[in-house]
Amino acid sequence: MNILYEDTDVVVCVKPAGIASQTKNSGQQDMVSLLCNYRHDKGEEPYIGLVHRLDQPVEGIVVFGKHTRSTAALSRQLQQGSFSKVYLAVTEGVMPVREGKLEDYLKKDGRKNHTIVVKKGDPQAKKAELMYQALKTDEECDPVQNLVRIQLLTGRHHQIRVQMAHFGAPLAGDKKYGKGDTKSGLGLCACELEFVHPANQKKMKFSIAPSQPVFEKFGSIIIGHSHILSV
Repeated sequence: MNILYEDTDVVVCVKPAGIASQTKNSGQQDMVSLLCNYRHDKGEEPYIGLVHRLDQPVEGIVVFGKHTRSTAALSRQLQQGSFSKVYLAVTEGVMPVREGKLEDYLKKDGRKNHTIVVKKGDPQAKKAELMYQALKTDEECDPVQNLVRIQLLTGRHHQIRVQMAHFGAPLAGDKKYGKGDTKSGLGLCACELEFVHPANQKKMKFSIAPSQPVFEKFGSIIIGHSHILSV
């Protein structure tokens, strides 16, 4: 496992694409069970507290609590909007507007594991907000592809995938909400995470560069925008 940071209270690691954050399916690996086994092998109490999730096909940074107190403190931060989460995405199609804010109302169907955009007055709707900035466009692709920086302001089910598709720029490789070919992976990476340490109250900031093949053509741009990926 790729562990970025660990102490007595938290563990920060990279969730690979294809691994669930947590699952009830018997025999299927997930991050919680992998980290519990990791702690058990070190002779520690095999407790791992889930604070936030990433979709199974999404690569990215995740923080877990190593005891109930740190898990509860991190969860409170998340609920209060104190976490800063930045993603890099590869979208398909011409971006109607290169930079701005998306605000939609989303409705989740748990049985189908699917979310749709609905009107504001829907009693089951939840407000979803994100900021986006198109960094680069590759017009040689068909359809054209864009490297987009996204900052989540809320945390809804499949939020980025749903909102970008509704905006007219679905994620590359997203067969659920777009028409993408998944051979190069889903064009989404949770590349930056910032939060306050639950014990010492210090600001913690972690970042990675995407490893999915779909990002390869934008490698120089990602490096050029090193402020996104700075530790």
